[in-house]
This record gives sequence, C-alpha cells and structure tokens, in this order.
Amino acid sequence: MARSTSLTEAEAGITCFASSLPGFRGVLKHRYSDFIVHEVARDGSVARLTSFDLPDECVDVSEEDKAAPSADADHSQALESFRALCGDADCDALKGLLEKASAGAEADVSPVILSPDADKAHRSEVHNFFKRSFKFLVTDTVEHNDGVQRCIRVRLGSGARGGRGGGGRSGGGRGRKRKNMGGSDWRDDRPFDSRGSTSWPNHVGKFLRFHLCKENKDTQEALGVIGKMLGLQSRSFGFAGTKDKRAVTTQQVTVFKISANRLAALNNRLFGIKVGNFSYVKEGLVLGQLMGNRFTITLRGVVAESEDIIKASVEGLGKNGFINYYGLQRDDIREMREHYKEHGDIDMALRNFPRHLVAEKAILQCLKKCPGNYLQALKSIPRTLRMMYVHSYQSYLWNHAASARVEKYGISQAVEGDLVYSKEPPPGEATSVDTSEPCDDQINSSDIDLCSETLPEETIQSVKIVDSEDLLKGVYTFEDVVLPLPGSQALFPGNGIADIYHELAKKDGISLTENAHGVKELMTYTDDTASLAETDLDVLSRNKPTKAKEVNETISSAISNAQSHDSKVAGPLDSSMPGSETGLVEEKSVGSSDMLARKLAIKLAFTLPASSYATMAIRELLKTSTSYCI
Repeated sequence: MARSTSLTEAEAGITCFASSLPGFRGVLKHRYSDFIVHEVARDGSVARLTSFDLPDECVDVSEEDKAAPSADADHSQALESFRALCGDADCDALKGLLEKASAGAEADVSPVILSPDADKAHRSEVHNFFKRSFKFLVTDTVEHNDGVQRCIRVRLGSGARGGRGGGGRSGGGRGRKRKNMGGSDWRDDRPFDSRGSTSWPNHVGKFLRFHLCKENKDTQEALGVIGKMLGLQSRSFGFAGTKDKRAVTTQQVTVFKISANRLAALNNRLFGIKVGNFSYVKEGLVLGQLMGNRFTITLRGVVAESEDIIKASVEGLGKNGFINYYGLQRDDIREMREHYKEHGDIDMALRNFPRHLVAEKAILQCLKKCPGNYLQALKSIPRTLRMMYVHSYQSYLWNHAASARVEKYGISQAVEGDLVYSKEPPPGEATSVDTSEPCDDQINSSDIDLCSETLPEETIQSVKIVDSEDLLKGVYTFEDVVLPLPGSQALFPGNGIADIYHELAKKDGISLTENAHGVKELMTYTDDTASLAETDLDVLSRNKPTKAKEVNETISSAISNAQSHDSKVAGPLDSSMPGSETGLVEEKSVGSSDMLARKLAIKLAFTLPASSYATMAIRELLKTSTSYCI
C-alpha cells in the first residue's frame, strides 16, 4: 500500500536538483538490508558490531550493596532531616512506605510520589539525600501529563529485605497496579530508573559504551526495549544521533554505571536488536558528537535506457553533490485525523490513535477535560515535541530558500551577498551561527531538554557575507556557501535570498527579525529475497561461525542473513571522508537460476557528514520525488 504525505515536495520547497543529468528508476529499501548505516565517530572510526566479548575490566556490582541499612532499621533522625528538606506531607508519606516495608507487607509497598517540585537543584538535593540516608530506596523523576510539573518518585529497591517489596528492578511488581499520591494525572507507569549502581570500582570508567545494531526500529524504540529490560528509562542512554528506522544500523551508545555482562546477557532475548563491542569510558555521548554516517545503499529493479546513463548519473552525483533538503515527514493516519475533524468525536479518536502519537493524544485528553481550552491543549504536548514544530517550520523556510538560491544564482560559484564559512575570520567581524541539526524530538540525556544550544562548541562555525573584495580574490567557492536556519538572531544572506525567508514567514504572520560518492557495484540478480549487502551480523557469522550462529538464531526473522552540514546548499562530495569507495565494479550475477528474470541493481557505499540526508542523495540520483522512491 502506498504511503501518503500531507505535503508534496514542491509545497515543502523541494524543487531543484544539483545537475541536469537524467535520472532512472530504482527501488529503495526493498529489504531492510538494502539500507545499511554505520555511524562515524569524531575520531573517524566506523561503528561496526564485530564482537560480543566482554571488556577486560571486571565490574561485579552486587545488588546487596544497596540493601544496607535494612528497611526496618531506626530512621527517625533521617526522617526529621527529610521533613526539613521536603515538608510534613512528603515526610508522612515516606514514613508510611517505611512502615509497610518494615512490616513485610510487600504487596502493599507501592511507590510514593512526592509533592511537585519545579526546582531542579532541589530535586537533585533530594535524590542525593536518599542515596546517603536510604540506600535501600530508589528514586527517579516523573512528570505530570501537562508536560510541565516534575516530582520525585520513591520505591523500595530490589535489594531491600532480600529482594522483597520492590517487585524486581522494574519496580512495583508485575501484574499489580501501582499506587501513588498524585492520582491518575501523574505518569507513574514509566519504568523506574535506578541511574546505575551506587557501588562502582574507581579504576573503571563510569560509562559503558557499546555498539547498538538494530533493524526496523528507530534509536529511541530500541533503547526503550533495552531500558525496560534493565529497569532504566530510555533517557538514561546517550547517543550521538538518531538512525533510520527502515534500515539496518549500527551506532555507539553509552549508559551510566551498567556492567557489560548485564547488557550482553540481553542478546538472547532481544529481537531485531543486538549489542556488543563493550568498553568502559569516562564520559557519555550527547547529540552531535559524531563525524557522520557511512551508508551502504542498494537500489533494486533499476531501469534505465542504458548502463551509460546510470554511470553518468552516479559520476554526476559525485561531482556536483546534491541539495541537502529537509525531507518530507510521513503521515499514515490522515484518515483518522480527517474523521476527527469532521465528527469531533474525542473518545473515538483516543481509541483509534496509535499510542506513539503522543502529541495528538495529549491534546485530545486535555480537550476532553477542558473543552475549548486550545492554548492549554497545546501546552499539554511535551516541550521537546513542541519544539519540533518550530524546527519543522524552520526546515520549510530553509528548503524554499535553498531552491531559490539554486534557481537564481546556480551552483557554479559563490556570489556577492552569499553567506560562507569564514576561513580567516577577523576579530569582531564574524558572526557565529548554529549549523547543527535541530534538536531531536527525543530526550538523550539525564536532563529533560537537550537541544542544539547545548551542543559542543565545535559545531558552531563562523560565517560572513561575501563582498566584492572576496570575489576578486577568489577566496570562496560554492562549496563554502551556507544558508541559516531562520531565527530572530540569525544572520541572513546579503542578497535576494534573504527576502525568501521574510516573505514566506510574513504570509504566515511571523516576523523573523524579533562527501565521497561512488558506485560500489553494478550487479544483476534474480532472487528478490536475497540480500545484496552484508550486515555486521553477516560478517560476524562468517568470521565466527559457531558463536555468531547461536546469536543469529535468536533473530533469524528480524535481521536477515543473506550532508555537508544541514545548512549547506550543495557541493561536490568529499573523497577524504572515511570508508568511501569509488569506481565501477564489473557486473556479476547474483541468483541461483539463469531461468529466472535477471534484474539490475546498484550498490552505493558513501560517507556523509553529520546532519546530511542520504535520501536526498538518492533523490538527486534518480531525479524522482522521495514520495515515490523512499
């Protein structure tokens, strides 16, 4: 069934190509292994899953360390200190939890949710208090359905009283409804987050770094599965960037104070996910800490007038680059939205909207409680998700500006008024602009919000407006041209392209003032179900047949065995990027029978810098809308 989109490429400003070469037809992502992605770290190393071995450092953390002192000890002095810190109501609630735990009534030892606390520093003080005074209790922070209020949740740890009362690491016991002080408005159904062990060797890095290999799952979904098994929230994991869902991807991830043997033990239970290449490091990953991504993309069912056209198109892509547009977002639930718009049946919409549609369900739930209060309904969407709407609009304006720049001035040279990365910025004359990717809609650290303003300083580059003197010197080329994501403090081009931003925004009542590419293989094949590119697990299976076979058997049906920065308009692809391959390989036959129809496929292998979109490179190659080819 064809996917629908709420926006066409033309409406989103995606109208130009970097070259006038003809395209051809091809099918992308026929199989997940047709789109393989490996993250490239800042040191240039490519993240590949090559080993399930544990690291040399030994970390053997005992849960019993958390159990002392016991729940039935005398805590009167600690309770008085807690009363001074949090007040009478929270102290009485905590006292009740301790009394139940001491009486051994494990079935009634439910989590306690403390009073709302907007002061993050104070919440940290409370967390630290429990670590010092109540080591057998575990705390984490939960949020209200309004996405604004925060409070601390307290439960009996799994180590207390020989593991009784806490219901295991997932907290509260399975099959029993958890109780709380705040009623149904509090999101207390989330996994408890123990934030790692309280007993950790001093000589070992406090973060476990590992390679995450996944298929048909986005990064947050995969980490959510792992986190649930470990009793951690997905925000406990750190990663440099999100990876495609409809693909086989490998990336680096970090987690705080979790031993490698605990994580490795999950491999036999994980479906479509594998973890390995474990090591302990001193610092965790945050968004943006990567050089780029290494792609191995197979286009099947290639149809062209001749192979010469295919070769010319691929060579043109390597020479001219592509316009790194922000792509279209898929919309597979238009019917449900249209039905609600027509009938206004909130109850029916809540029943039919998928659970992952957090924004829609939050709005509907708020409107059900407070009909007509649309401002409050919008505020009910989590802030990080609300920010994505702003980033989407920025992307919409950027796309139109990029198309206008190519249409008006071409891609052969920089022109007066262009913005460029300043090669030797004179003191005081250059302006810093953020060319990093917009904040991810998912949380990627222990903080609630991690947006582009918190990214490392090295992602911020100085830019300047090209003047006549620069043109005479020939200092800047088209490869240096950048376009900004619009904002009140953004530096806009000094030519007509700036008007594109302001005119489009004005229509919406908004003021904006306040790589290396190359064909790896051209091949024929007959079997549509056969993989034409190796995944990391395929390589592992070949190199270590006995051990890898055991791992692969658990996911045989899941993982098959067979940009320039985003502000850059376009440019030739840098052959210096790691892992890039060029050249045309001779045709070879893939398939078991010559009696079957032979089809043509292209396998591309290239590396793109962070925040570059491989789908836009394929769009340039095929000269086809991503609505049809992706």
